[in-house]
Amino acid sequence: MQSFLDILKPFAKHPAIICQDKIYTYEHLIHDIKNNLLNLKKIPNHSVVSLVGDFSYQTIVNFFTLYLKDCIISPLQANHQQNLIKQELTHSEYILEDEKILALSPKTPRPSLYSKLNQESGLIIFSSGSTGEPKAMLHNLKLLVQSHLNKKHNPVNTLSIFLFDHIAGIDVMLSSLSIGGVLSIPKHRSPESVCEMIEQYKVDILPAPPTFLNLILLSQAYKDKNLSSLKVISYGSEPISDALIAKLKTIFPSVKLRQTFGTSETNAIKTKTFQESFIKLNDPNISYKIVNHELWIKSKTQVLGYLNASMESFEDGYFKTGDLVESKIINGEEYIKIIGRAKERINVGGEKVLPQEVEGVILEMEGVLDCLVYAQSNPITGQSVCCEVVIDHLKIQKEEIKKKIRSFCKGRLENFKIPSKVICVEKLQSSERFKKSRKKT
Repeated sequence: MQSFLDILKPFAKHPAIICQDKIYTYEHLIHDIKNNLLNLKKIPNHSVVSLVGDFSYQTIVNFFTLYLKDCIISPLQANHQQNLIKQELTHSEYILEDEKILALSPKTPRPSLYSKLNQESGLIIFSSGSTGEPKAMLHNLKLLVQSHLNKKHNPVNTLSIFLFDHIAGIDVMLSSLSIGGVLSIPKHRSPESVCEMIEQYKVDILPAPPTFLNLILLSQAYKDKNLSSLKVISYGSEPISDALIAKLKTIFPSVKLRQTFGTSETNAIKTKTFQESFIKLNDPNISYKIVNHELWIKSKTQVLGYLNASMESFEDGYFKTGDLVESKIINGEEYIKIIGRAKERINVGGEKVLPQEVEGVILEMEGVLDCLVYAQSNPITGQSVCCEVVIDHLKIQKEEIKKKIRSFCKGRLENFKIPSKVICVEKLQSSERFKKSRKKT
C-alpha cells in the first residue's frame, strides 16, 4: 500500500476528490488515510470488514486505510436487504460505516479460500444476482492496485457513476487516483445531478452504463447545462445499441465515444475502440479466445474463487464471460463487438433470438424512445419475443404501436424474431447498477 501512497505524493497540491461541493487535495487524502489508522486501531490487521456506504470522501479514506491494514474488504450498500446474508457469507468480523465501527461474532469459521491471499489485502465483490443468488468473488486487492501503478500523470476530471460495491466503481476510483486525476462524486445518480456536476466542475470524462446515458438523453437534462468540458464518454457493463451511439454522436459531436470492457471476475481490461462499437482487447495482462461465439478471458487479476459457487464458469484458466461476440480483422488486428448475453437468448421453437438485435431494429423507428426485449413463455414454441417500448406520444399513437412495430420489423428481422407482444410503458425498469432489467415470464 505504501507504494500506492508514494505515487500520490507528487500530486499533493492537486485536487483529488470532489464530494458534496468540497474539494479534497491529494495532500488531504494522504494525511487523512494515515490519521485514520489511529481511528481504526480497533480493527486488527487482516480482518474481514464489511465497508458499508456509497462513494464519499470518508468511504474512500476508509477503503485505503483498510487496504493499508491488509484487511479483506467487502463493500456493501447502506441499508441493503441482503447485507446480513452477505456479512455472514463473507465471515465479516467488523462493520465499518463512515466513522462507526461494529464488531461482529461470526457463526462459522473463515472460508478456506482466504488462505489464497497469503495475508495480503482482499476485495470481495458480489454479482448483481439478477439470475439467482449473488455470487461472492474474492480478489487479491494488492494485484488490482498494482495494475494501476506506473501510469503517466494525467490530471483529468472523471465523474463517478458506478456503485462502490461494483468492480467498475472500484476500477474508476483506482484509475483516477493513480494518474493524479480528479474523482468527482455527484450528489445523486440522476441525469440532472450528473449534468450539474459536469458543468460546475468541468468534468472531462463520463464513464457510465448505456442505460444511464440513455436516461440523460430521455431526461434532456443536458439541454439546460453547459457540458462543453466533456472530452470522453466511456460506456460498458452491457451492450450498447447503434441507435444510442448515433444519438450520442449527434448531441455530443465533439466528444470521443469509447467502449470499455471488464467483468467482476477478471477486472477491467484495456481496450481500443473502433467505430464506437468494436473493441480490441489491448491488454498485456490478459489472453482471450472465442468459443462458439462466447468470449473467454484469462487475466492476471482474475478472481481467486467464489465463496458460494463452484468454478464451473472457468475452463483451463479461462473465464467463460457469457458475452456473445462477433469479430472482424481491421488492419491485421482482431476487433470484437459484444452482441448479447448467452443467458438472455430467447428460444422460439428451437430458433435463437438475441434481444439486443431486436431492440436495435425497433430503436431505429421514429417515435420510439426506448425499448426492452425479453422472453415470454409460449405453450407452442416454448418462448416468444415480447417487448416494452417508451414512445413519443406526439409522433406515434399508443393504439397503433404494435402494428407499426411489426410492420417496421418485417423484412428487417426474420419472422420468429418479430415481437408477438408489445407493451407501452412510461419508462423501462433498470437495476440498481443501471443495467436493463431483462425479465423472463
